[in-house]
Amino acid sequence: MPAQNLPPSVFQMLERNVGKKVRVIMDSTYGFEGTLEAVTQDPATISLSEVDAIVLRSTLAQPTPQIASREETNDLLYLNLKTVQRIEVLQRPQSKQ
Repeated sequence: MPAQNLPPSVFQMLERNVGKKVRVIMDSTYGFEGTLEAVTQDPATISLSEVDAIVLRSTLAQPTPQIASREETNDLLYLNLKTVQRIEVLQRPQSKQ
């Protein structure tokens, strides 16, 4: 199969979102929100700036975790991708006119 038909790797997809606001879920109860600044492959890490720590809560009535509280943390945070459960891009790309 030709190389150009291969799906993009996780690192390529993350690199496309550098500079955008992301939510990184570490566990079912907490995570971080910030601007994705860099992606490295060895070791597999991402760095976030303007970081807020978030606490997630879910109930029987609302099983999807919602942000219960937010606390400003560091200016820069490095996260190992082995400890990350999910990454959500919060800032959508601007439409071309």
